[in-house]
Amino acid sequence: MAKLTATQVQSYARTAAANKKYSDGNGLYFCVRKSGMPYWMLRYTSLNGRREATLGQYPSMTLAEARLESSKMQLQLQQGEDPLAIRAIETIPEIQNVSQLFQDWYAKDLSRRLKHPNIPKRVFTKEIAPVIGQLSIQAVRPTHVREVLERIRESNRPTIANDTLMYMKQLFRHAIKLDLTLNNPAAAFTVDDAGGVESSKDRMLSKEEIHYAFSVFHTHINSFGRDNYLACCLFLVLGVRKSELCEAMWREMDLTTGVWDLPKERSKTGVPISIPLPRQAIAWFNELQIRACGSPYVFPARRASHRPHMGPDTLNRAISKLFGREPGRKKQPPNKMGKLEHFTVHDLRRTFRSLAASLGIAGNVAERCLNHKLKGVEGIYDRHDYFEERRIAHQTVADVVEPLVNFEPASQYKIGGR
Repeated sequence: MAKLTATQVQSYARTAAANKKYSDGNGLYFCVRKSGMPYWMLRYTSLNGRREATLGQYPSMTLAEARLESSKMQLQLQQGEDPLAIRAIETIPEIQNVSQLFQDWYAKDLSRRLKHPNIPKRVFTKEIAPVIGQLSIQAVRPTHVREVLERIRESNRPTIANDTLMYMKQLFRHAIKLDLTLNNPAAAFTVDDAGGVESSKDRMLSKEEIHYAFSVFHTHINSFGRDNYLACCLFLVLGVRKSELCEAMWREMDLTTGVWDLPKERSKTGVPISIPLPRQAIAWFNELQIRACGSPYVFPARRASHRPHMGPDTLNRAISKLFGREPGRKKQPPNKMGKLEHFTVHDLRRTFRSLAASLGIAGNVAERCLNHKLKGVEGIYDRHDYFEERRIAHQTVADVVEPLVNFEPASQYKIGGR
């Protein structure tokens, strides 16, 4: 078969009336299209089967340059290598430091595998990157890992310390997969080096503790914030998850009928649920709507941030500050809660479940109030949503909670022997 000439190539490119391929021999083709630029293509067979590799566009790549590139690929084939596989490796962006390693891990693994990949991203950004983000992967030593963990331990955040250690181990395993290092500097560390073995959480607030805590909230309302106060009230009477309320949008709410339609995209179970709102919650939401000043979010971000709504740590940090705990500060604020045992937002959700049980609300109804899937045979066959039963349950709990959160001065209530 006669080889192409430069004149022929120029003519084919100028007069192309249809999609056609012109062979130059040895698998090299000049491909023209009715629309778009002509290009060079190499067709070859490897262990991966029949393959076609685009070499470049004409006239940027001349006939001579296309033949040279084709010869290079033919040599790779003779050496038992697949040119397209080599090209794929060469196009992987160079990873020079730990931050770039995390970006690759996030793009190629976390964002595809996890429902909430921003959780490890937040941990990396806040806890890991400030210490080792700019170090080369080979430069990271176990002493650096220990420094990351010690910083978190000093701020009294054992759960975050354990999570950070877990993510560091996974991050450097990713580096090993990419052949960027042979060692995992976090491998030898255990939870004892981070936050310690965490005991099962069963913190629930008694009615006396609820009343005391909310009276402290009120006493320090200027620093604690009215929005935070109302959020805590809502957690107690609705039992929803932290992200479900902090990221809630007004378009999900019908305050006239008293229904919050939580979409499947924001439901942990992946199934939408309609949450009946007790009259107290409707009143609190009405106040929050005024305070939102036109924001589409129930709890809009209060400062410049990459997220438009209340952050996942905002409320817990505000509560912890009243307990004399403020991460990242050497000098801790005074404890305003006295001997009251520390609690978190999730403990308010657990308190709702405890109150529901103490008020005689059936377990299956209370579990659906929490947006839990029913377990066992009951979960398989019982598709009833218990909407009316849940409406009664939420209202019953709200009627008990309302006088507890209508505060009085904290000094009138004794907690822990005060």
